[in-house]
Amino acid sequence: MIPLPSGLKIWLAAGATDMRLGMPGLALRVQQFLGRDPYAGDVFVFRGRRGDLVKLIWHDGIGVSLYAKRIERGYFIWPSAKDGAIHLSASQLSCLLEGIDWRNPQKTWRPELAG
Repeated sequence: MIPLPSGLKIWLAAGATDMRLGMPGLALRVQQFLGRDPYAGDVFVFRGRRGDLVKLIWHDGIGVSLYAKRIERGYFIWPSAKDGAIHLSASQLSCLLEGIDWRNPQKTWRPELAG
């Protein structure tokens, strides 16, 4: 996982994005379609039409970084909205990047009750 500073805003771009786009094209999508500043220090997450690839862009104050992750099996969980941006927490982003449904993560264990 990318070490993200606390308080960082993470935005998931709803809908499908052309994954042939690089940093300039994704930054332009942030400006035109999401109405946000791609150089303000927020993380923006995009998913392709097939759902097995996500790209993140982030300006860390020094420059813009582009991260990409392709999932081996299945697809990344994405909202059904066609456009706009959805705010995520850092833990939701971690779930998303691991292929876990970030909208409703399930606790897989329960502590034993003392007898």
